[in-house]
Amino acid sequence: MESRVPRTARIALNRPLRRLFDYLIPEGMQVTRGQRVQIPFGRQQLTGLVVETDVEPPEGITLKTINHALEDWQALPPETFELLSWASTYYQHPLGECLFTALPPALRRGRPAREKEEESWVAQSSGSELPANAYRQKALLQWLSQQPAPASTGAIIKAGFTSAQVNGLTGKGLIERAKQDSNPAAAPLSPDLRPTLTPAQQHAASQLPAGREGFDATLLYGITGSGKTEIYLHYLKEHLTDTGQALVLVPEINLTPQTVARFRHYFGDRIVVWHSALNDGERLNTWLKVRRGQPVILIGTRSAVLLPFTGLETIIVDEEHDSSYKQGEGFRYSGRDLAVYRAHLNKCPIIMGSATPSLESYHNARQGKYRLVRLEERAKKAVPPTLSLLDIRSRPLEGGLSRPALNAIRDTLDRGEQALVFVNRRGYAPVMMCFDCGHMVECPRCDTRLTYHRRDRAMRCHHCDYQAAATSHCPKCQSEAFKPVGQGTERTEDTLAEAFPSVPVVRVDRDSTQRKGSIQAILEKVNSGAPCVLVGTQMLAKGHDFPNVTLVVVVNADGGLFSVDFRAPEQLIQTLLQVSGRAGRGNKVGKVLIQTCHSDHPLLKSLCTENYLSIADQLMAEREQGQFPPFRHMAIFRAESDTMQNSLELLDAIKPSASGPGIEIWGPLPALIARRADRHRAQLVLLSSQRGRLNAVLAGICQHLDQQKLPPKVKWMVDVDPMEIG
Repeated sequence: MESRVPRTARIALNRPLRRLFDYLIPEGMQVTRGQRVQIPFGRQQLTGLVVETDVEPPEGITLKTINHALEDWQALPPETFELLSWASTYYQHPLGECLFTALPPALRRGRPAREKEEESWVAQSSGSELPANAYRQKALLQWLSQQPAPASTGAIIKAGFTSAQVNGLTGKGLIERAKQDSNPAAAPLSPDLRPTLTPAQQHAASQLPAGREGFDATLLYGITGSGKTEIYLHYLKEHLTDTGQALVLVPEINLTPQTVARFRHYFGDRIVVWHSALNDGERLNTWLKVRRGQPVILIGTRSAVLLPFTGLETIIVDEEHDSSYKQGEGFRYSGRDLAVYRAHLNKCPIIMGSATPSLESYHNARQGKYRLVRLEERAKKAVPPTLSLLDIRSRPLEGGLSRPALNAIRDTLDRGEQALVFVNRRGYAPVMMCFDCGHMVECPRCDTRLTYHRRDRAMRCHHCDYQAAATSHCPKCQSEAFKPVGQGTERTEDTLAEAFPSVPVVRVDRDSTQRKGSIQAILEKVNSGAPCVLVGTQMLAKGHDFPNVTLVVVVNADGGLFSVDFRAPEQLIQTLLQVSGRAGRGNKVGKVLIQTCHSDHPLLKSLCTENYLSIADQLMAEREQGQFPPFRHMAIFRAESDTMQNSLELLDAIKPSASGPGIEIWGPLPALIARRADRHRAQLVLLSSQRGRLNAVLAGICQHLDQQKLPPKVKWMVDVDPMEIG
């Protein structure tokens, strides 16, 4: 009798390993690519993903056997698997880690792929039998009795109550679990409910591709306040089928709540969200809806592009230029670029919108790879704000603000309007300096200075999170002439609060929005329309709609003019135009004052007289002359170690492998911040006009490094299409 050849499976693990592992498939078990399985790995039992089956294993190795399949279906369907396999090759990252990025944390740990049903509660009593001091339990009972439907445990906690209070009332029989079918179905939306478009919006919408024509990439250039979101909504209403899925990418979590509210108005419960603030249960439930092909419209941050869609019909990337779409560590992918490739795989249209498109996307539009649709009128009869340069050379400054800027803010508040002050640095001051001996407090772990946070009386490093108590005396000479130098959001906030004591001064930065719900509370306060002054960092520049903000003051616009990073001018113009776009979005005319010490700089002068695409053409010409991306492709090998010598030696060792025709090499050199968190960092930059040639060189070097035994504490990583070269 002929012996049966045992079947094998090649398995990927969630480990930083570029190799896969072969296992025997138990007789009678059916597994396929993309399926989750449990396998023995050393003394552990791990979750793996099947990459291939029936592959000839290496000779002389006794294979272990798969324990069991965790589901009888593929966790990663074919199109998602192909997307992640391509991304692994393109970004030179281990396949296992790439594949597992598409799974929610619960499934990575081997949890069952089923929804966790959340309990809902209804009140059974008025609470008169509760003791007089049971204030919170009485409040919870009253709150439940006012709800139109049973409230989930999550909703109760979000309302400010606790699980202990729920358990207490349950034990007393004052509330009880609702039956699963007691939740009323959501009221169906009218199919005719859709946004009303202006003539300019209608013209732009008419140029977008029809939904069933296959892959089509569109760059929607719409000035700030032109109503790009209305076009997205209209497009989905027109072209998304009742059974189809759509993906809407946004750059930041903070933009998600307001975007979700607008989409839910038109699409109701079809809207689901995906971002890092969700808990494991919420992520798993959303993931399952997507994987099962439910007709969801998913609004999410960059990792949403990796989810296992099975009926994807449309992709929208809002603020496509935003650097938040590039993952900064580990699997360093671009959410925007993967969205384009995903649309190609799914044969569906993708719309990328921005008031300040990235030069890469604009270059693709100029080459005809993307269609370019222009929307250059503001919605609702609003007009773009006027931009003016305010030269602050030789002017006294208070908290970074000149007297003309303070007067403009006062005039704005006197008219009952709101002002926004943009300071792209948090904390009170970036430096504490002794005016007697010149000492400045530096981070002991990084090659950078500590930022002074006066609220907490702390000195903090914004790179490694080191902090120390602030002192009023110089640590070196004990002089009392130890003063803050420069401006941060806290210092500007104090100056404004002192200058305008009768109006609220609202600070919006990473420090002031750490608590859950804080950004929503701030936005509600601003959207009330009452006079106030907003002070913030780039968080304020992204997508917010403040109808009563009529003045924007940029404290210092000079930071990006003389940077060594070739992207700095592009990012400076994008930031200035985005924050300027917060002014005059309602019926009132907006004004922007840009404080600068270089009012004669050509780039800033162009900002006041030309539109973004004209400036982009100028920047593109400079990029082409210097042969920077997008005219050549770039990748960076980064090394870090406990000594700079070790980091440089590693890069010196791989440099000969990178040399060859069509490849230009810079370095190795220390990074701009050479020491961060006591790790010494160096980099080797590779450029080539041939993408295939560059990828082949990168793959060869990565394979070589994987086979080397590196010195202790030496690490390396590769960044393809980097957003910064520092």
